[in-house]
Amino acid sequence: MSGLLDGRVVIITGAGRGIGRAHALAFAAEGAKVVVNDIGVGGDGSATGETPAEQVVAEIEAAGGTAVVNGDDVASWDGAQNLIKTALDNFGRLDVLVNNAGFLRDRMLVGMSEEEWDAVIRVHLKGHFAPLRHAAAYWRAEAKAGRPVDARIINTSSGAGLMGSIGQGNYAAAKAGIAEMTVQAAAELKNYGVRVNAIAPAARTRMTLGAGGAMADAMAAPEDGFDAMAPENISPLVVWLGSAEAKDVTGRVFEVEGGKITVAEGWRHGPTQDKGDRWEPSELGPVVADLLAKAETPTPVYGA
Repeated sequence: MSGLLDGRVVIITGAGRGIGRAHALAFAAEGAKVVVNDIGVGGDGSATGETPAEQVVAEIEAAGGTAVVNGDDVASWDGAQNLIKTALDNFGRLDVLVNNAGFLRDRMLVGMSEEEWDAVIRVHLKGHFAPLRHAAAYWRAEAKAGRPVDARIINTSSGAGLMGSIGQGNYAAAKAGIAEMTVQAAAELKNYGVRVNAIAPAARTRMTLGAGGAMADAMAAPEDGFDAMAPENISPLVVWLGSAEAKDVTGRVFEVEGGKITVAEGWRHGPTQDKGDRWEPSELGPVVADLLAKAETPTPVYGA
């Protein structure tokens, strides 16, 4: 390995399995000291009693790397604060935060319960915001004290958040919020030396396999050749975004699948008609039709 992250301290949430585990191993292989956060829940957020974070730390240490376990709930305000404290107490600094933790409670909107909505919004959206907020406060204090900051936040959105996904309205809404929060945080934190980006990964994980049907079939491992859906394919870009080389990249969302990396292009001003006065409802039919005729066709919702 190149030692791209030598000397840097990284927190990765939801790092006990799947993509998060792959991130933790990849960062450690490039020389980073890693805080492996995971509370050991199932794919739907239910308690399992398992300790996957300890297993990942053991793997990192067996390979000669340095890592510690953190078992805090990242969607808890105090838990997120203690997560940042874990890095500072063990390694004396923090350079990179990778927000990755999440789970699914899939259902069509018309049948979704309040609890299913709240649980998914909490773990994904608040579970990104709370660690970001406490990490940002630490970096702002460092910058104001005159100490150099070259920090990174890498958030995890989803194709569902960028395009929508039938049967995943809670998850899609949370992931869309994460994409926009990435753009917001990049603008607000730039002057403190913090660069903020997001990925929208496609890989084989408990969540994607748990979705079943055609999605699970598409995620299946091939019998031979390149495994495009392996979680390990996602991590190289995340590691690079966490490195000093990525100092000029911020406020971007990247789609990552197999060996393919795409820059997502989000909301932007499109065709416009300005009357210079208030419109009458009766005259807006042809105006809207003209605007839509000139606009780009939206990308279809997944599963539509």
